[in-house]
Amino acid sequence: METLTDAPFLATKVKNTLCQYHSIKDDKWRIAKKTKDVTVWRKPSEEFSGYLYKAQGVMEDSTNNIIDYIRPGPRRLHWDSLITSLDIIEQFEENCCVVRYTTAGQLFNLIAPREFVDFSYTTQYEEGLISCGISVHYEEVTPQFVRAYNHPCGWFCVPLKDSPDQSLLTGYIQTDLRGMLPQSAVDTAMASTLVNFFGDLRKVLKA
Repeated sequence: METLTDAPFLATKVKNTLCQYHSIKDDKWRIAKKTKDVTVWRKPSEEFSGYLYKAQGVMEDSTNNIIDYIRPGPRRLHWDSLITSLDIIEQFEENCCVVRYTTAGQLFNLIAPREFVDFSYTTQYEEGLISCGISVHYEEVTPQFVRAYNHPCGWFCVPLKDSPDQSLLTGYIQTDLRGMLPQSAVDTAMASTLVNFFGDLRKVLKA
């Protein structure tokens, strides 16, 4: 569990970890779910006993606008169907904060509602942006929620070279949902959640 004593150090650490994930060779990944618009892969996580997931798809919008919908803030709550509440509890700089959010139950509530407290950092990456984060220690737990934990995770968004009005969005997620959950249920939920994330985001970008 990370403790937040040095925000710039943690921001650099999380970004560097995500860049390492982004350089993992294709043959290390196994497809977990594939649709017409999104592919989700997975590989064993080096952080915990679960999986690191990678999701990727092309989005019909500019990099800045896409990341503005993904990063913590009021826009995220309005379109992401999994998130039921979101509050920025500490702001360091415009691109750096601690956010507390809750998620809905999944798989007919086999996975009960979860709560996360994450450090979030958004910055430049090549010709685009990266928005990344990690869960941090926070004493207070909201009643009726299970406190879950995000190991280093985030989203890379870069414009397509031949089509600047389109962007390639690539996410890396490794969430420890905690609680006594069958691994098969976790795997199903994570892959489906990532596909739904792209679908929800596409809808709001078209609106």
